[in-house]
Amino acid sequence: MHNFGDRLKAEREKKKQDNTYWTQQYVADKLGVARSTYTAYERGTKQPSLETLKKIADLLDTTTDFLLGRDNTSPNTSNISYAAKDGASSRTKEDDEEMTEKFRQFLEWQREVKRREGE
Repeated sequence: MHNFGDRLKAEREKKKQDNTYWTQQYVADKLGVARSTYTAYERGTKQPSLETLKKIADLLDTTTDFLLGRDNTSPNTSNISYAAKDGASSRTKEDDEEMTEKFRQFLEWQREVKRREGE
């Protein structure tokens, strides 16, 4: 998986494994672009603007560096799903949502630290 389109599709499909609403149409709607435009991103026939690239990375819980092939490690929250299953039978849906939100906040903090280091 070397190009942007392949990485983009793989990240969306990881999300779709857990939640079937992660279709191309769903992502396109969230980004404010036509589905055909988003499909072209995944196929590699069109490149998003920098602003759209940032939105894509945030939406998919990954980094622009990963999507662009500058970093081979995706911080996608689905990567922790197996670790998070320990004790899952005693957790409520609200507990899971809270844990996901806290992890999302951690990822945002981590991105901010990286951004500041780059200044």
